[in-house]
Amino acid sequence: MPRIRSFALVSAALAAAFASVPTATATPATPAAPAAYNCTAGYFCIYSDWNGGGTRCQWQQASKANTADDCSFIRNGRNVRSVWNGTGRRKQYYSKTNYHSRLGSTSAGAGGNLQGNYQIRSFKPQ
Repeated sequence: MPRIRSFALVSAALAAAFASVPTATATPATPAAPAAYNCTAGYFCIYSDWNGGGTRCQWQQASKANTADDCSFIRNGRNVRSVWNGTGRRKQYYSKTNYHSRLGSTSAGAGGNLQGNYQIRSFKPQ
């Protein structure tokens, strides 16, 4: 019988301890890129490696019909592994030039790793 009472006391103590842990509150997203992404505020950035690493290409204009025009790693056939949208609008991106074959989109002030097995050949606001 003492083991059952001991178990009950330990269980009650653990429940009380976890009940006193404060819950996390959500904070609003900020448009500034995390240090790892190194993307100028107001720009849409793509990277050749995960977590904003490798070569970065960035654009301030709202849309781009052919990213290979001024992105060396796209021209060299490398895939996009991460993205950061430092603009004020959601960006949708495409695997083909001139906004064909939509891949996905990223909210304003957000980004992260992508699947990594494709190129972003064009983008525009949603």
